[in-house]
Amino acid sequence: MKILLVGSGGREHAIARALHSDASVTELFIAPGNPATAALGTNLALNDILDGEAVAALAVRHEVDLVVVGPEAPLVAGVADHVRAAGIPVFGPSGDAARLEGSKAFAKEIMALAQVPTAMAHVCTTLDQVEAAFDAFGAPYVVKDDGLAAGKGVVVTNDRGEARAHAEACLAKNHEDAPQVVIEEFLDGPEVSLFCICDGKRVIPLEPAQDFKRAYDANEGPNTGGMGSYSPLAWAPEGLVDDVVARVAQPVVDLMAKRGTPFVGLLYCGLALTSRGLRVVEFNVRFGDPETQVVLPRLKTPLGQLLLAAATGSLPKAKLDWTKQGAVAVVLAAQGYPAFVRTGDAIEGIAAAESVPGAHVIQAGTAIRDGKLVAQGGRVLAVVGVGEGISGARETAYQALRAITLEGSHFRTDIAAGME
Repeated sequence: MKILLVGSGGREHAIARALHSDASVTELFIAPGNPATAALGTNLALNDILDGEAVAALAVRHEVDLVVVGPEAPLVAGVADHVRAAGIPVFGPSGDAARLEGSKAFAKEIMALAQVPTAMAHVCTTLDQVEAAFDAFGAPYVVKDDGLAAGKGVVVTNDRGEARAHAEACLAKNHEDAPQVVIEEFLDGPEVSLFCICDGKRVIPLEPAQDFKRAYDANEGPNTGGMGSYSPLAWAPEGLVDDVVARVAQPVVDLMAKRGTPFVGLLYCGLALTSRGLRVVEFNVRFGDPETQVVLPRLKTPLGQLLLAAATGSLPKAKLDWTKQGAVAVVLAAQGYPAFVRTGDAIEGIAAAESVPGAHVIQAGTAIRDGKLVAQGGRVLAVVGVGEGISGARETAYQALRAITLEGSHFRTDIAAGME
């Protein structure tokens, strides 16, 4: 089959890598792609990934059998709707269904209707309401931008002034409807990411992963899009995946279908395993980054066939096939990330890193300038190690990472430490 993958980041490189290894995928196009995806398929020019008509036109021109939309922004913008209107199957929800990520207030409404366990929350439209919510919940304060914020819309802090400032900034943004911000109770306990493949009716879970959101070691510093991840989770309670499907994913998919907005694509369940039980932190409507980098290398079931089955409403009942090996991803970030990022610095040593057995490099914020690979974003790349257990995978990832040089860059040294 021919597949068009939309996007240019680390998630898309990881997806492209998995699709490339699927024997049923005869041609792979990536629009616009990045320097690394060009080695896995054909990069296509695409000026604006939010332009649904342009994406649909590319899909028609290249006679693809499936379009896979990687990032959240084009999904929320309704790109999948344009492609479906052109008669081509899409792995990715409609614009209406993508509101599960596009609006935290909408997601809370759906969770309430589907009786999904989640944090108590107040949707606020004024600072007075924000202050009242702070009084109700107390510290730590959890403040969430209602809209898309590239993984940086959440502030968790004991500093009420910092929390209020973030809430004020969220309310000051231009929203299609009235400006609003979500204030939640703080959830204790470890977080888990579970990806669920959905065909509008059925749900097939992938294996869970955990990411590390804070910028620096020991979970210090500001929130980021994710500084590393690992899978599997040896410490996760037995039956966790089945429990999440039964209590979270399937009820949401059932409700979305009943509302006339069936969910087709990837439902990312961000979970907290609290002292009071399972709670949903958030929904996303696409593969997570950097969790995708550790989940897909462990998946033995061909990805292309799985995504096509979901897009055409025909998910199999058989369970997926997984390797027992562990996978660890460590993100290398540019100088200044997650604040002001310096770009243009040369990246060297990727070939040496990939010569380490069990290691590969996923490129995210990279570009080619004057024939050289340079940093072009905050999270520049992720080094992935696959090996025996988490400790073996971790050792591989860090050994490979030490072969790469990027002036001013930084990474966490404690990704997956002690998680065997």
